Amino acid sequence: MRSIKRASRRLPASLRAVPTSVPGSGARFLSTTTPTLSTFTINGSTNTLVTPISSVLIANRGEIALRVARTAASMGIRTTTLYTDIDAASQHAKCTPYALSLGAPSAYLDGPQIVELAKQHGIQALHPGYGFLSENPAFAKACEEAGIVFVGPPAKAMTDMGDKARSKEIMNASGVPCVPGYHGSEQSVEQLKAKAADIKYPVLLKSVKGGGGKGMRIVRTADEFEAQLKSARAEARASFGEGGEVMLVEKYIVRPRHVEVQIFADRHGNCVALGERDCSVQRRHQKILEESPAPLLDDVTRKDLWDKARKAALAVDYVGAGTVEFILDKDTNEFYFMEMNTRLQVEHPVSEMVTGTDLVEWQFRVAAGEKLPLTQDEIEARILERGAAIEARIYAENPEKGFFPDSGTLVHLSKPQTNEDVRIDAGFVEGDTVSEAYDGMIAKLIVRGKDRETAIRKLELALREYEVDGLSTNIEFLKRLCNSQAFIEGDVETGFIDKWKTDLFEAKPTSNDVFAQAALGLLGTQTQNAPAAHGQALGFGEASTQNSRKFAFRVQDDASAEEGKIVGVEVAQLNNKLFNVSVRKEGDDKPQVFENVVSESTSTTAPTSSAKKTKLTTYFPLARVDTTLVQDPADNEKLTVFQLGHKTQLRLVSPVWFDKALGLKEVAASVVAPMPCKILRNEVEEGQSVEKGAPLVVIESMKMETVIRSPQSGVIKKLAHKEGDICKAGTVLVMFEETEDSA
Repeated sequence: MRSIKRASRRLPASLRAVPTSVPGSGARFLSTTTPTLSTFTINGSTNTLVTPISSVLIANRGEIALRVARTAASMGIRTTTLYTDIDAASQHAKCTPYALSLGAPSAYLDGPQIVELAKQHGIQALHPGYGFLSENPAFAKACEEAGIVFVGPPAKAMTDMGDKARSKEIMNASGVPCVPGYHGSEQSVEQLKAKAADIKYPVLLKSVKGGGGKGMRIVRTADEFEAQLKSARAEARASFGEGGEVMLVEKYIVRPRHVEVQIFADRHGNCVALGERDCSVQRRHQKILEESPAPLLDDVTRKDLWDKARKAALAVDYVGAGTVEFILDKDTNEFYFMEMNTRLQVEHPVSEMVTGTDLVEWQFRVAAGEKLPLTQDEIEARILERGAAIEARIYAENPEKGFFPDSGTLVHLSKPQTNEDVRIDAGFVEGDTVSEAYDGMIAKLIVRGKDRETAIRKLELALREYEVDGLSTNIEFLKRLCNSQAFIEGDVETGFIDKWKTDLFEAKPTSNDVFAQAALGLLGTQTQNAPAAHGQALGFGEASTQNSRKFAFRVQDDASAEEGKIVGVEVAQLNNKLFNVSVRKEGDDKPQVFENVVSESTSTTAPTSSAKKTKLTTYFPLARVDTTLVQDPADNEKLTVFQLGHKTQLRLVSPVWFDKALGLKEVAASVVAPMPCKILRNEVEEGQSVEKGAPLVVIESMKMETVIRSPQSGVIKKLAHKEGDICKAGTVLVMFEETEDSA
């Protein structure tokens, strides 16, 4: 880091010891006995002393803690991380020589404890990452009062922009257009409903403390207003605490795009825009893909967005990294200020890719008092040279089941190769557990290409190399997004997934060679250690069946057209590594036979997760196919096949007579918890008749409310849980009276 320590030593002692504030300069001082940053006046001109940061505490977890630590290490900054009991063995807790325990899972929100730890260990600065306390002005102020450099904006700017109502007032006064709506203090149901009627439906309800789609509801008619308001307030209180229930009512833009501008400001009055990002592809008001530059955006509108974003930042004397978010109306091409995120964003790597910068390094430099490293003109020149970038968030969730969050151990993890155009920011490695206590983001995959089309192709290729097993992920869905013609053409809006739902969730047939490879992999696992002379067949079973083995699989893959079907495979070994394989799907008239296939496999047990992995290379009549077969250590009958860039989940099933002999029977006519959750309330009673689609139970997972709806018409036989119960994924919630059909 550039330092002017030597220059400051040449100043008279009186100037070094007595910092002075210059009215209107926007300078802020730390109340410390040894100021980290100060200003002084010589001959009427104001200067700022730069004191490089030498130690930092990262008050966050997961991939952002690791990402900040990497930059800090490259700058020679001693780094300390924090961890809770759940995160004691996490990657971010291990990534630095210094790591401090916080205790309870919720302690990442314990500002006083975190500040006290920084003071006890003599740490100079604190980086909040994103989420948790990153946009908490009281926390920023507590750091300043404790003499700790808060690597983020001033507390006052946070307060002004963190309150959505106050931020709208400031933006209107500064000439930044805002969505029509009500942002006042009158919060009675009647008053809010009246304001909604004035604005005209549909309207959007959202918490003044909102973020990430929490406490946000679309209200399309007056009849549903009160129910949606009640739900939004309950979720907002759970997510943001006291005051979260205060609501804004805004006009809902029917075909909106979510376009945001990355800005950066220093303490010298400089503010730049590092391009815009389109974040329109979302689920549950949370982003899935982010890209820069925004597609199908004319240059006049683009430059106007940048200008308005800088104006918004300057209006609150902003310092550091921030994102100004806008709603762009696709029908009118007009844009409106939505909110400002007073922190580093999850998707900041997109802006780094298209500008060739390290924004975390910028944060440290600006926090130390330096000027911005680049001017607006220099940034714009880089954007013209560097093409396009896209970020995909890899989440533990099941898109086919409404993007329900998932949790569990990463029993298998294989990532794409990285280079200057392919980047992965991850918080987990194989063997780690993704806990339901925190956000389910496993990693971020960021790619860059000379243009948008190239970037999309690179993203899809990288996703095909991404293999995750042990829990559900959105990787297969992301691949389908990359192949969506509407997305390729840039026809994006926040309702993109619902609009193209049929195409994005179309079940695809599973190729027979997937089942053939699964059987060959299992056979290889069972016979890998058996001795055999070159050119001889490996023997197994009775002599009469020595060269033949049968397997049966049930497809357990929501994205497969064969979901739930049984597939039989018979493998006949002709010679060493030489086989005939017959595959017959349930309902087929005759099997497909692969003759004279050459297959070689190697099996290992993963040291971190104990998963059994088999690597196969098989030469079918027309192609060579490389496959990875993973057996879950907790359930050996659960199989996952990674082949030709696709993932297929299977279950090895026993013969039918075996199930009957044991009296095994699946629970019929029941509804189960789709994820680990807390029961908020039951919406039905035992003995009640319900129609298909009726709400049954409201659950909460990761501070998100989800309504479980009835998959059938019928009579409720039993409610298995009461309000407040904690349930694991797969737990029966509701049972129906059995009918002839269900029996």
